[in-house]
Amino acid sequence: MTSPVSGKRILLIIGGGIAAYKVLELIRRLRERGASVRAILTKAGAEFVTPLSVSSLTGDKVLTDLFSLTDEAEMGHIEMSRDADLLVVAPSTADLMAKMAGGLAGDLASTTLLATDKRVLVAPAMNVRMWEHPATKRNIRQLKDDGILFVGPTDGVMACGEFGPGRMAEPMEILAAIEDALRETVLLASPAGVGALAAPQPLAGRHVLVTSGPTHEPIDPVRYIANRASGKQGHAIAAAAAAAGARVTLVSGPVTIADPAGTTVVRVENARQMKAAVEAALPADIAIFAAAVADWRVANEGVEKLKKGKNGPPALALVENPDILATIAQRGEGRPPLVVGFAAETEKVIEHARAKLARKRCDLIVANDVSPANGVFGGDSNTVHLVGPDTLETWPKLPKDEVARRLVAALAARVRP
Repeated sequence: MTSPVSGKRILLIIGGGIAAYKVLELIRRLRERGASVRAILTKAGAEFVTPLSVSSLTGDKVLTDLFSLTDEAEMGHIEMSRDADLLVVAPSTADLMAKMAGGLAGDLASTTLLATDKRVLVAPAMNVRMWEHPATKRNIRQLKDDGILFVGPTDGVMACGEFGPGRMAEPMEILAAIEDALRETVLLASPAGVGALAAPQPLAGRHVLVTSGPTHEPIDPVRYIANRASGKQGHAIAAAAAAAGARVTLVSGPVTIADPAGTTVVRVENARQMKAAVEAALPADIAIFAAAVADWRVANEGVEKLKKGKNGPPALALVENPDILATIAQRGEGRPPLVVGFAAETEKVIEHARAKLARKRCDLIVANDVSPANGVFGGDSNTVHLVGPDTLETWPKLPKDEVARRLVAALAARVRP
């Protein structure tokens, strides 16, 4: 099968970071699949890889200087940025992303990014503290609102010795994201006749309902039963559905992450509130139940704070919470045409997912292993299995944003007329 990159022109912008060495493998993989690659090497990037090594793999001159009169006469940063089918920034440093978010144009890389009318895919790489800094998070939100695509970062040990999110995605992961971006890219003509790129809108006119996050089941006014879900995967799915053109209602339990742009967010605390909010949001074309709803709640919630006593801790009688997924999947009139559940397991992942699919009577289960060693709860990556009545599809470890985008694309294909 011909690769989506075959015959495509990729403009690769190489930022400054130890992860720059990975782009050499990325270039090789792109070239062997038939892509042509032209590279811009930033001043900082040249501290990690040489122009000679990059040009040897691209088979083309490496560009470094905004004010090179020869290059400006032959191509120019505007023409160069529009000649490519896709711009890829790898590694995308905190500095580069800040320049992109702020619209700065002080060197060849940032000027090219500001001048382009093509889609841009960034592969972030930086220290975990830089990645988690409020300024970086603000820039990421802005870039996503601007339509910038992301692949990674992943969790891992960094060159500085710290562990956490910030490692650049591996070359094959970036290649997969490039292929997906090229599949989705379409050229639209504006009324003024100026070419502009936009992602296709396969879910335009559809209503997508997503649940996300944990639920907090109160014991008394100050204590509750909960789980470790962060809401990152559910929120990413809501964002991906909105990017695909859907009207999105996101019913979210208590989380500490930002609301996805372009969605209507309904905030709830406990499972009963979530069920009521879900039912109020119907009808929907697709319902995706990514929330980690607590299975039980305290039967008799304390009106006042429970105090320590001489007789030891109080006995807590538990009762089952409503099963939101089963309720909607087994609904008669008003059932969404496509109902998707999640199965967070620690053992026998596929076996338990198949059993859940049959028991709940939903259309698809997205199963994952949430064992502590995998770092899924609260992490930025996920490894999922799509389990259908007669199908099984396993994806490699991917950033949660990428999992969300692929899942939405798969669901969009199922609901097309």
